[in-house]
Amino acid sequence: MFLAIAGAFPLQTAMAQEAAAPTEYKAPAGQLETVIVTAQRRSENIKDVPMAITTLKGDRLDTLVAGGQDIRFLSGRAPSLSVESDYGRSFPRFYIRGQGNTDFDLNASQPVGLVVDDIVQESPMLKGFPVFDVDQVEVLRGPQGTLFGRNSPAGVIKFDSAKPVFKTEGYLTVGFGNYGSKSVEGAYNVPFSDTVAARVSLQSHNRDDRVHNARPTGTRDFEGYNDNAGRIQLLVQPNKQFSALFNLHARDLDNSATLFRANIIKQGSNELVDGFDYGAYPTDGVNLQTLRTKGASMRLRWNLDGITLHSITGYETAKFYSRADVDGGFGAVYAQPMGPGFIPFVVETADLLPNHRQITQELRAESNVAGPLQWIGGVFYFKEHIQIDSISFESLAPGNPQNPSYATQTQDTSSWAAFGSLNYTVSDRLKLRGGLRYTNDSKDFAAKRVEATPSGPHRLNSDSKDVSWDLSGTYALDKNTNLFARIATGYRAPSMQGRLFGPGDRPSLAGAEKVLSYEAGVKQDLFDKRARLSASVFQYRVKDKQLTAGSGVINMNQLINAEKVTGQGVELDFQAILTDSLRMTLGGSYNDTEIKDGKLFVQQCGNFANTGGRAGCTVTDPAGPFAGTVRIDGNPLPRAPKWQSNFTLRYSTPVADGEFYAATDWAYRSTYNMFLYEAKEYKAKSLLEGGLRVGYKWQDGKYEVAAFGRNITDQVQVVGAIDFNNLTGILNEPRTLGVQFKANF
Repeated sequence: MFLAIAGAFPLQTAMAQEAAAPTEYKAPAGQLETVIVTAQRRSENIKDVPMAITTLKGDRLDTLVAGGQDIRFLSGRAPSLSVESDYGRSFPRFYIRGQGNTDFDLNASQPVGLVVDDIVQESPMLKGFPVFDVDQVEVLRGPQGTLFGRNSPAGVIKFDSAKPVFKTEGYLTVGFGNYGSKSVEGAYNVPFSDTVAARVSLQSHNRDDRVHNARPTGTRDFEGYNDNAGRIQLLVQPNKQFSALFNLHARDLDNSATLFRANIIKQGSNELVDGFDYGAYPTDGVNLQTLRTKGASMRLRWNLDGITLHSITGYETAKFYSRADVDGGFGAVYAQPMGPGFIPFVVETADLLPNHRQITQELRAESNVAGPLQWIGGVFYFKEHIQIDSISFESLAPGNPQNPSYATQTQDTSSWAAFGSLNYTVSDRLKLRGGLRYTNDSKDFAAKRVEATPSGPHRLNSDSKDVSWDLSGTYALDKNTNLFARIATGYRAPSMQGRLFGPGDRPSLAGAEKVLSYEAGVKQDLFDKRARLSASVFQYRVKDKQLTAGSGVINMNQLINAEKVTGQGVELDFQAILTDSLRMTLGGSYNDTEIKDGKLFVQQCGNFANTGGRAGCTVTDPAGPFAGTVRIDGNPLPRAPKWQSNFTLRYSTPVADGEFYAATDWAYRSTYNMFLYEAKEYKAKSLLEGGLRVGYKWQDGKYEVAAFGRNITDQVQVVGAIDFNNLTGILNEPRTLGVQFKANF
C-alpha cells in the first residue's frame, strides 16, 4: 500500500514545484472534493473546523449499508468509534474514544449524542433509525457540550438526510441476498411550484429466519426481520428571507431479539466451544421483538439583515417490546433434560416501553455578515417522559405464561440551556473560537415491584446544573495546512435505574459526570488536493464517571460513579486518489483508557456462584473486600478496544458506455473487556471484518447493478455476554451476500 502511495505521488517533484512556482499550478483533473460539515452549526470546510471529524457519504456510505445493514455498520468506520447492541437491530450503544455505556436498561443514558436532522435522539430506542437517503454522516469526536449540550461528553454522531430540492429527481434500489433477504429503498423529490417542494424517502429490509430450534418447546425459528421506515419532507421557501422544512418520519420493526446462547464460551478462554453450530439454538423460551417509532420536526429559518434566526421543534415517540430466553438454553438442573451445558435456573424476561415521548425546542440566532467576528447564540428546551415495564415468564410451564410479579419504572425529565459561541479571525492565518453553555436538568424517577408483597414506589429525584465551555484555534501554516488545538468540557446529567427483582432491591443513581479534554492536530491537503490528511492527539479526564455494574447473581444493573477515568490516544484519517482509477481511505486510532478509583469494587460474574464453578468465569482482577467482588482500579473502560483501523480501496475504469468498479472495505479492532471487571471468558477476541462490492454503472450513472458481500471471511466471534447464569455469549453477524439494482432519475 505504501509503495502504491509513493509511486502515485512523486514527493520530490511536488515539493520542487511548490518552491519554484507557487503562484500558478494547474491542478490535475482528479481532486478530492471539498468536504462541508455543520459541526459548529454553520456550513464550513472540514479543514477549518478545529476538532477531529470524520464524514461518510456517497459511494462509501452506500457500500456500508448494502444488504440491509443496521446502524451498527458505523462501528470502526471512523477512528475511535464503536457501536454494539445487546438487542440486535434496536438499542445501539455508541462509544467514542472509549467512552460509552454498557447499560442494557431501556432508561440508559449514553455519553455519545445522536442528532438526526438537527433533533437530538435521547432515548436508546430512537437511536437505531435506519440510514437511507442520507446526505452525510458526521462523527464529531471529543466533548460537544457547548453547541450540542447535555449527554455528549464523548462526542456526537450527526445524520443529515437529503433535503427537498426544486427539481424532479429520485432513485430506486432493489436487492436480494442470502437467507432470503429482500430490500427496497427509494426516494422521490418533486417541486409543486417555485416555492414548494417535497421529498418522500422509503425503505424496507426483510430477511428470513436463519437459526432453528429443533426442540418442540419455545420459538422455533430466529433472526429474521422486517424493518420498514419512511420519511416525508416538505420545503416551503417563498423568498430568500424565509424557509420552512417539515419532516415526518416513522419506523416499524418486527424481528427476533438477540440470541443469548448458553455455554458457548470455552471455560478458561474466550474461544467458542468445540462443535459450535451457528444455525442451531435449542431453547424452551419465546423470542420476539417489536419497535414502533414516530416523529415530526419543523425547522424555520429567517435571513434578516445582519442576522439569521432559527427555530427547530421536534417531537418523538416510541413503543418497544423485547422478549428473550436469557438463560440461553432449555430446562435446568432441577428440570431435566437441560442444555446446552449446565443450566442452573431458567430466566425468560421481557422489557417494554409502552409509553415514551420527547419534545425539543431550539431557538438560535447567528451573524451573517462578513467580518472578523462571527457569533451564535440560543436557548434549548428538552422534555421527556418514559415508562418501562420488566416482566418474566415461566419457561417450564405449558405456553410460557407470564409471572404475576413485575417491575415498572417511570421517569420525567426536563432540561433547558442557554448557549453562545464566538469566532474571531485574528489574521489571515489565525482564527480563534470560544463557546459557553449553561444547562439546568431536572429528573423525577419512581420504581416499584408488583407482587404478593409489593415493593415501592421508590422515588429518586435530581436537580443538576452545569456550565460547559470550549476554546479552540486554527493556525494556517500555508494554504494547504492547518494546525488546530482545542480545550473543551462536557457534561452528562445524573442517571437513574430500577429493574427491581425482589423486595430488597432499590433503584440506583449515578451523579453527574464532567469531562475536561485536550486535543491538537493537523489537517492538510496534499499533492494538489489529490490526498487529504487529518491527524490528532488527545487526552481527557472524567470526574465522577458514570459506570454500569452487574448485580452478580441476578439479571439487573447498578449505576455507580468512578472517582476518575482518564483517556489518551492518537487518531488518523487519510484519503487519496492514487491514480485516475484507484481511490483509497485509511483510518486508525489508539485509545488508552483507565479507571482510577482505588476504593471502587464491583460484583464479579455470578455464574461461578450460581453453578458452583461448573460453568463459571475465570476472573483475573484482584479480590474485593467482600466475597464475590473484585477491584477494578486500573482497568480500561468496558467495550473500549485500544486499537482500531479501517481501510477502503475502490477501483473504477470505463467499460463500453459505462463504468466498472470494485470496492473493498475492512475494519479491525483489538480485544476489549465486556464488563468492568476482567475475566478470561469475557475478554473479546480481536476482530477483522471485510466487505466487497463489484458493480457496473451505465448511462452516466443512471443505472447500476452490483454484487456485494459483508463479513466476507465469515468471522464468527463472541462480542458480548450474559454473566450471571452460565457462559452465555452473543455473536457478531455472519456473512451476508447479495445483489442490487439501482435506477436514478
